[in-house]
Amino acid sequence: MGHALCVCSRGTVIIDNKRYLFIQKLGEGGFSYVDLVEGLHDGHFYALKRILCHEQQDREEAQREADMHRLFHHPNILRLVAYCLKERGAKHEAWLLLPFFKRGTLWNEIERLKDKGNFLTEDQILRLLLGICRGLEAIHAKGYAHRDLKPTNILLGDEGQPVLMDLGSMNQACIHVESSRQALTLQDWAAQRCTISYRAPELFSVQSHCVIDERTDVWSLGCVLYAMMFGEGPYDMVFQKGDSVALAVQNQLSIPQSPRHSSAVRQLLASMMTVDPQQRPHIPVLLSQLEALQPPAPGQHTTQI
Repeated sequence: MGHALCVCSRGTVIIDNKRYLFIQKLGEGGFSYVDLVEGLHDGHFYALKRILCHEQQDREEAQREADMHRLFHHPNILRLVAYCLKERGAKHEAWLLLPFFKRGTLWNEIERLKDKGNFLTEDQILRLLLGICRGLEAIHAKGYAHRDLKPTNILLGDEGQPVLMDLGSMNQACIHVESSRQALTLQDWAAQRCTISYRAPELFSVQSHCVIDERTDVWSLGCVLYAMMFGEGPYDMVFQKGDSVALAVQNQLSIPQSPRHSSAVRQLLASMMTVDPQQRPHIPVLLSQLEALQPPAPGQHTTQI
């Protein structure tokens, strides 16, 4: 955990005895802010996420988010550069220093293309999907689930590689629900922490005796795949029109026909969007299917036999 905390003159801050210059605000939401800062020791840009902590529980959740980042050293999961807690009177701010990705998020890329009347190609989709799956595989292998996978939580590196971020909603992969009270508690938690139009059906109405596992991420991954294919999530418009997403996700998704997509990718999407979580594939199964579908690397030729 970081120690030295001070806001210095001329818009600089010190974290772990290193000075960072404030450049501009990148965004804000709820009780957090993200600023672009430059490390004066190395000239690199970073994203500084500041979480306002009103009570002890907020501080514990911020610490937990930092701990989740530290669990992983994976090319498809955002690494934590530094973490510290800053006192401001009776309140605190948790600071997470993270790498800055100038290309922004997968959603930025989808919207940029959509503005020009274009979509990601199938080859691009398959490469992105493979990287996202590898990140999820690493998370699931450690016994956790992301729980809030969506295009705005996937950064794009300089080479276009996807990097999963916002680990604040992560929790244990396998949750055994054994009472109606526990079911309601989990349902309320999901309503707060899992984005509604990417939330798995089993989280809208949690049964009093059931097992919720990491395949909630597979449903969300299907929604991400749909967004890459069609320029918006399958339930984005349902939510925007004020209709019931909870009701919509109980029916098998109708996938629009498009000459841009192969039957293999459509089948992959359909399997991810299986309403019954017990019939939904696990990530390793999807990975093996995806690896078989990968296009050849640029400049590489394949011979048909």
